[in-house]
Amino acid sequence: MARHLITSAIPYINGIKHLGNLVGSQLPADLYARYLRARGHEVLFLCATDEHGTPAELAAAKAGKPVADYCAEMHGVQSEIADGFGLSFDHFGRSSSAQNHKLTQHFAGVLADRGLIEEVQQRQIYSQTDGRFLPDRYVEGTCPNCGFEDARGDQCDNCTKQLDPEDLINPRSTVSGATDLEMRETRHLMLRQSKMKDQLDGWIDGQSDWPVLTTSIAKKWLHDGDGLQDRGITRDLDWGVPVKRGPEDWPGMEGKVFYVWFDAPIEYIACAQEWVDADKGQDWQRWWRTDQGAQDVRYTQFMGKDNVPFHTLSFPATIMGSGEPWKLVDYIKSFNYLTYDGGQFSTSRGRGVFMDQALEILPADYWRWWLLSHAPETSDAEFTWENFQSSVNKDLADVLGNFISRITKFCRSKFGEAVPEAGTYGAPEAALIADITARVARYQSHMDAIEVRKSAQELRAIWAAGNEYLQAEAPWTAFKTDPNKAAAQVRLALNLIPLYAQLSAPFIPTAAQSMLDAMRVTDTGWPDDVPAMLEQLPAGHAFDVPEVLFAKVTDDDVADWSERFAGTRS
Repeated sequence: MARHLITSAIPYINGIKHLGNLVGSQLPADLYARYLRARGHEVLFLCATDEHGTPAELAAAKAGKPVADYCAEMHGVQSEIADGFGLSFDHFGRSSSAQNHKLTQHFAGVLADRGLIEEVQQRQIYSQTDGRFLPDRYVEGTCPNCGFEDARGDQCDNCTKQLDPEDLINPRSTVSGATDLEMRETRHLMLRQSKMKDQLDGWIDGQSDWPVLTTSIAKKWLHDGDGLQDRGITRDLDWGVPVKRGPEDWPGMEGKVFYVWFDAPIEYIACAQEWVDADKGQDWQRWWRTDQGAQDVRYTQFMGKDNVPFHTLSFPATIMGSGEPWKLVDYIKSFNYLTYDGGQFSTSRGRGVFMDQALEILPADYWRWWLLSHAPETSDAEFTWENFQSSVNKDLADVLGNFISRITKFCRSKFGEAVPEAGTYGAPEAALIADITARVARYQSHMDAIEVRKSAQELRAIWAAGNEYLQAEAPWTAFKTDPNKAAAQVRLALNLIPLYAQLSAPFIPTAAQSMLDAMRVTDTGWPDDVPAMLEQLPAGHAFDVPEVLFAKVTDDDVADWSERFAGTRS
């Protein structure tokens, strides 16, 4: 048994997340966590809401609520939706927690003591109309890199280039739309990432097993142009972690908060403290401090490609720069974008299908299967209703659901609702068992490597093998001349159902549990010995014929949903 720490990129609090957010971090992280637990490993799976910065303030203002109240409410909403999708977090924390405030201030103090934080005088955009400085997302304008007209002051959603508000062409205030903006003097703190360039470069070079997407983005930021730049870690905002040097005040930084991208990754660590404080676990240090046992932990992060620079450079710079024995990430699984109807999903613009809407339409497993089997690992992937319909109908209904339905109903009609007495298996059964055994080994190999789409493809092939066996051996025909032979075929096919349930649980946990319930089997653990598992239902073992496991998506459904989600969500 190994110990695995898993974190998903923490979602912004500014509204319910869309399916692109889900497949880019939380869902594949859940897949991996469920798989590792099923293999008997010790897992701590953490996520949280990212509650600071301009997105939170702007969303709260739009909702007409105090920002603290808005964040508390939305954390509850996001937590409930995560439960609806079966996301098995050990704890779903909040970056606004007291634990994260204290830890962020601690890191700032330590980094300052080690000469890695510099106070600088800056000129920043000030809005006379709004009567305030406008940090990052309080400013929008045209991207100087790609010409996208709605780029934000921290990053362009179109080309993902990191920006500063003053970089934008024709900038405007997102508070009032005002364009009477000017540059004024203000004082801020900078994380001196450039001093750690060589250390970060060497560390990334040592991660030979990382996905190309992850390392290529990190290397680009390290070496393109002027190389790795120092990064501001404070903002002129009211909501956030107050700037302190550990427990002490920071003279000259009164009224400022830490930049959200400084405190948000630190929440991964603080979330483990929250987990303990919520009486869900013990000894968070053994997961995060290498002097407390975390040297034996394998730490895996999941995120969309836009988050890679902060997790490969800024957060490691914070961890390494502290000089303290914190656990560094071992593997970063990054994803490209899921697009919708020829464009990007967008939370702020209400474009696409959102998690709460998806659950109103269909149960979570429909979405889990499509998203994971089409995960944008090597390139962007596009969601279309026609593709969704095809995948649900062909994979879930026609292959898995049909297999379970036809064999349980046939058994009931000819032998009753119990596994029939039967003799030994013949050559076709031996061939099927050998094939399934080999496929399970490949499936495990893909899952161990976090190859999401390949894992889904192999799992579907395992389901299909059962259907192909039934089609080839036709127990309904054999029954007419050799009932004993048909009974053996049925016994093997029925034993495939709990095997399928265990293998499928990381992808479709609710349906997998329904399969186990129908066969009156408890969770027997991972099928490390496939032939033995295919003997677990003895003759006479009673079962129930389940309801339809997956209903088909109709053409009328597709037409209805295509029209419903053609515009933007208010």
